[in-house]
This record gives sequence, structure tokens and C-alpha cells, in this order.
Amino acid sequence: MNKEFNPGDYVAAIDIGTTKIVAIVGQRQANGRVKIVGMSKTASRGVKRGVVLNIEESVNSIQQAIEAVQLKTGMILDDVYVGIAGQHIRSIRNRGSLFLDNHDEIRKEDLDKLLADMYKIPIDVGEEIIHVLPQNFIVDNETGVKNPIGIAGRRLEGNFHIVVGQVSTMKTIEKCVNRCGLRINNLILEPLASAHAVLTDDEMEAGVVLVDIGGGTTDLAVYYDGIIRHTAVIPFGGNVVTDDIKEGCALLHRDAEDLKVKYGSALGDIAPADKVVTLPGINGREAKEISFKSLAYIIQSRMEEIIEIISFELEASGYADKLAAGIVVTGGGSLLRHLPQLMKFKTGLDVKIGYPFESLQAEKEEDINHPMYSTSIGLILKGFEYNDRKGIKVKMVDASIKIEPLLDMPVRKKKKNSGFLDSVKNTISNIFEEDDAKM
Repeated sequence: MNKEFNPGDYVAAIDIGTTKIVAIVGQRQANGRVKIVGMSKTASRGVKRGVVLNIEESVNSIQQAIEAVQLKTGMILDDVYVGIAGQHIRSIRNRGSLFLDNHDEIRKEDLDKLLADMYKIPIDVGEEIIHVLPQNFIVDNETGVKNPIGIAGRRLEGNFHIVVGQVSTMKTIEKCVNRCGLRINNLILEPLASAHAVLTDDEMEAGVVLVDIGGGTTDLAVYYDGIIRHTAVIPFGGNVVTDDIKEGCALLHRDAEDLKVKYGSALGDIAPADKVVTLPGINGREAKEISFKSLAYIIQSRMEEIIEIISFELEASGYADKLAAGIVVTGGGSLLRHLPQLMKFKTGLDVKIGYPFESLQAEKEEDINHPMYSTSIGLILKGFEYNDRKGIKVKMVDASIKIEPLLDMPVRKKKKNSGFLDSVKNTISNIFEEDDAKM
């Protein structure tokens, strides 16, 4: 191996979305920022609303993305971080407590034990805990403690936000990635990854909701006082808008998508009534004229429905009136014309579009600073965090993600992979992981 090549400087991730699959490799620079050294995007097949339905089709799409990014970067990928979303995701709140028997000062081991207890709480059959996110702690009678390590006390309590998903769905994702000759380092909830890529510390402290509008789902994460407070995955995204246009205007799916992207608007009242777009008829049939205003009203109706669900989730979080930084909307669906204005009108909150440029090194080869790549870049950033917490230091050759220079592209032999779900419980000591807790 080239001595100048340090695998510990690199992280690879796969974003398995409803409309696209992104394979991405990031390199951490000396200044702490991340440079995207390679990225490949392929059309997603076999995935619906964030859930893999057809394993064979999904494997083919993932394999295409992996091969393309390996050729682009000259590296062979081994371990990857993978995002997870879908309507099966739910979150619960729980409180745990621990008595300190032999000492009166809280240590990291005490936190680890309390966090480990959260993985033992009863959940529905067929579900698995994905993340345990600390909210705050109580030491004896002192409430609102963010980092209890080093504080003297006899009783430690903690409030936790717990993210739960279906075991079958997670195993299916693992199976798809394994068939491509890769091993999953960790599954990461996609709204957490997106939030890490586009939100600033000030926004998370003031109170903000991250809304990531993808093709099949809309992911939501609420932050306040620098802590993750609520997460949700809404089973509606940009595809349902396209389907509405397809049905309402009697078009082909590809024509409906082009209309939405090129001429669509989320506000019907301000769309020009005198403008129309002409589409050629199918197989020589008469051309169709679609009014800009009619198109906008179709889009507005569906987007209002999604915004109503977002508002419901905000009320359920209990922080709807504490979001001083308002809404940051990202994802491919965020670029719909006049969407921020519609969201602001419906919610009463400030709205801005989030770009993942905060932690990125300036790019020259390709424009990666795009809302549709927020989740992909967030997976890279979270991957570096997890590596650090597992003791994998930068510039170490023996890293958990092994990427070697590509001299002659070998035929990869499928490895025997340890089950990801079995390894989750072995990383509990790293659960004090989320920078969202800011401890």
C-alpha cells in the first residue's frame, strides 16, 4: 500500500433512495473539512417510499453506483455507511435511571450502562432499535444536565429519544449491500444525516426543523437547544406530486416529471393564466396543452397535504412554538418553485433552502453542493464521527473502512459478512454518539 494513502482519512456511504442511489466517498482534510473525492448517481429500481421491495433490482442499481464511484476514485470499497428511512420508522421517548453503588462521581461507564439499558426496553415484535439519542440528564435533583460525566451524585436519570425500525427492512438493506461485496458499518437515520449536513449549531440551538423532501418520503428532524427532539418519516414525497400531474393531465410519467421540474410551481394563484406548455401526443396523437395555472394548482394541493402532516408532527413534538430558526427544507423536492413561500404561509415559520456547504471543501470537478445530496453528504460526515468514536484515528492504516488504490480492477469475491443487526448491540458504548446531544 502506498504510504501516502491513509484509509483512515476516507469514508464511503450509500444513499438508497426511491428515485436515485448515490455512492459517495469523502476525504477529511487537514483543516477538518470534508472533500468529496468521488460520487456516482444511478436511477433507483426496486425501492418504494424508502423501502427495498425488489432485492434483485436494488442490487443491480447499487452495484452500478459502486462500480462507477470505484472507477472514478481509483479505490476499492469494503465497508460503507448506509442511510435508512421509510414509513416503518417510528420514534418513542423513554426515561431510564441508574443508582451509583460504589462511587459518587458519574463516569463514562455509568452512561454506557444507562444507554445499554435503553436497548432492552420492550418494543413491538419484529422491530429493532436503530438509535438511542440522549436528550438530557437528571443528577439527583439537578435537572437539565447535558453532560453528567464528572458530576457528583448518587442517582442518574436520562431522557432519551429512541428511533425504531422493522428488522425485516434492515435485513433486506443489509442483504442488498452484502450481495455487492460490501459490509455495512452502520445504518444511519436519513433525517439525522441530512440535518448534520445542512444545519448550523446556531440553528439547532435556537430551534429548527429540518424537512428533507425526497422522491418517496419526506424526512423530518426537530432540534432545540442543540438537542434532537423529534424525528419522523412521512410516506409522501416528490413522486406523489408527479403521479398527481400524470393522472390530472393524462400524461406519461416522464412528461409529468419534466413538467414539474421545468414549469411547476407550488402557488397556483401567482402562476400565469395565459401561459401554456405544449406536449407532443403519444405515437402521433394530437398534442396536449397544459396551463401553467392548472399545473400549479395540482402541485399546490399535494404540497399542502404534505405540509399539513409536517405541522401535525411539529405539534406532536411539543416544540412547534420554540422554533426560532424556523424550517430548513432540503432534498430534491425543495427546489420546487415557490415552495418556501407556501410553507411559510401555511406554517407561519421562516423557511429557507438548506445546502450542504458548511462542512465541505470547495469542489471543482462537480457541483456536489446541491440539496438533493444533503443526505449523502450527511452520511459521510456521520461516518467520520462514528469512526472517531470507535477509536479509528485519522491517518491510521488499519481502519474499519478499508479502501485500497485501484491498480487492476479485480473480480470481487463475496465475503462472509457478520450480521449488522447483531453488531449493533456491540457498539452501545458509542451510542453517546450523536453530536446532536452536544455533550
